Amino acid sequence: MHKKNLKSIKRVLIYGAGLMSLALGVAFSVNSGLGVSPVNSLPFVISLVTGADMGNCVTAVFSMYILVQILILRKEFRLINLTQLLFTGLFGYFVDMAKWLVGDFTIQTYFGKLLMLAVSILFVSAGVCLYMNAKLVYMPMEGMTHAIAEKMFKDKPFHDVKVLMDCLVVFLGIVLSLIFLDGVEGIREGTVICAVLVGRVMRPMQKILIPLINRSCF
Repeated sequence: MHKKNLKSIKRVLIYGAGLMSLALGVAFSVNSGLGVSPVNSLPFVISLVTGADMGNCVTAVFSMYILVQILILRKEFRLINLTQLLFTGLFGYFVDMAKWLVGDFTIQTYFGKLLMLAVSILFVSAGVCLYMNAKLVYMPMEGMTHAIAEKMFKDKPFHDVKVLMDCLVVFLGIVLSLIFLDGVEGIREGTVICAVLVGRVMRPMQKILIPLINRSCF
């Protein structure tokens, strides 16, 4: 029983480390000034279109992602997955902490901004690998992606489906922005680069991290 409890504590610590890494990725992405992150691209555009608060738009879009999970998984959807929204709120605290740690640090040259974006991609990729493979509660975007991968793309690994879903969300944000804002707002080259590369960077990371997590926690 003691060993089982120790493994559970390790899973929680790995989950927390994953969220913190993900939050650091968000902070570096924001400071790079090359566009909002893919997961926030759709809520950001919707907030501009509707004039609603960004936080409310994030909650609305993430709730939609959970609804998609319910429609796809049906009876296999577990009620505990509804806590994804609560963990999204917890993630907000991690983001605040990461923004405090990173502060106003930025590199003014364009190459420097790309370098910061690269650091962001590494942090985000590692964060998703860690918190998902701790197998506790997914964030809404990854939860939806996981459900789609399990039911619709069984022959494709998760990281490939993540690239597809990230690109789809960014594409929807661009379309809405063009239709309602007469131009693309908030979504820049950094947004597209992250959408394309995060899932690809996860591939080699998972080969290293998954065996380590499994040996430690399961």
